This record gives sequence, structure tokens and C-alpha cells, in this order.
Amino acid sequence: MPYNPAMAGKKSTSFNPYTVIAFSVLTGLAGAALILLLTRPPRGRAIELQPAPTPGPILVYVSGAVAEPGTYRLDYGSRVEDAVAAAGGALESANLDAVNLAHELDDGDQVHIPEAGSAAAVFPININNATQAQLEQLPGIGPSTARAIIDYREANGPFGEPQDIQNVPGIGPSTYEAIADYITTGN
Repeated sequence: MPYNPAMAGKKSTSFNPYTVIAFSVLTGLAGAALILLLTRPPRGRAIELQPAPTPGPILVYVSGAVAEPGTYRLDYGSRVEDAVAAAGGALESANLDAVNLAHELDDGDQVHIPEAGSAAAVFPININNATQAQLEQLPGIGPSTARAIIDYREANGPFGEPQDIQNVPGIGPSTYEAIADYITTGN
């Protein structure tokens, strides 16, 4: 820069370009940090895990030789014995040896208590030649479902495997699961 007498005794006000760039970068970073701090979502409380919900009551149909046949709401985990008690208990004519009183019930199950005069089933029951009375002694199998099993068997031939009973209308996976240990096809 040439000497200017008017500027004598005064300091030069020119800036170094690197200083201007460094100042601009630092100002931009400080501004970005301030924006980030102000717009960051607030920190909440830690997530608390709750215990799994307890299953609600189940609905069970109790029929046969009980004081008050009907539909009953029972606690989850109830047994056939609890269903019989809810239905006012077994009649004197009931054949309680024909049912598993300790069997755990599922929602939608049917508990049928046969009369003492009816033939007691010997488990496992061969579903390819069982009578209606024997089929009715299976957990969750009532008169109409037993008849449907026989009708299906007569129309389609013998069941190849026990799980084939699920082809009968009205017998789904939960019913099959309840009777699986009590049935065979003789194969």
C-alpha cells in the first residue's frame, strides 16, 4: 500500500482475508450448535416395561349329567373339575371316570359329562370305529360334533392320521389339541 499523508498517525483498517473466513466459519458453527441445542427434543423418562397382561376369563359350555348345563365364564387356567362345579356339580348318574377332571380348559371348550349307563371309553379312542357315545366322551365333543365325525367318516372313509379329524366341520386346531392325546386311527 502506498504512503498516504492523510493517513499518517492512523492505523490501517484492512483485514486479513483468512481472519474474515475463520471468523465466519466459527460464527456459523456457533450458530448451528445453538440451533441444534434449541431444537433438540426434550429427554423423557426411561421406558418402564410392564408385566404381561393376565389372560381374561374363558367361556366354556358344560353339558350332560350336571345339575345346571349351560355356558360358564371361568378363570383362565381352569380345569374340567372347575367347570363341573360351576354347573352345580355332577348328578348321581354321572360317569366322572369317563372324563379327565384335571384337563385344563381353553376358551370355547365343551365339557360333556356322560351318564353312568353309557359305555365308558377306553382311551385312546379309535376315531375310525368309535360309536357316538364314545366320541362324546372326548373333551369338547358333544352330540352334534360326534355325529359330524361319524357322518364325515361314512362319507369320506377312514381317517388316515389323527390330525385328519380337523377336516370335520366344527373341529379346529384348539379342539384337536384338546383331544389329540385321546384319539388314534389304529394305524
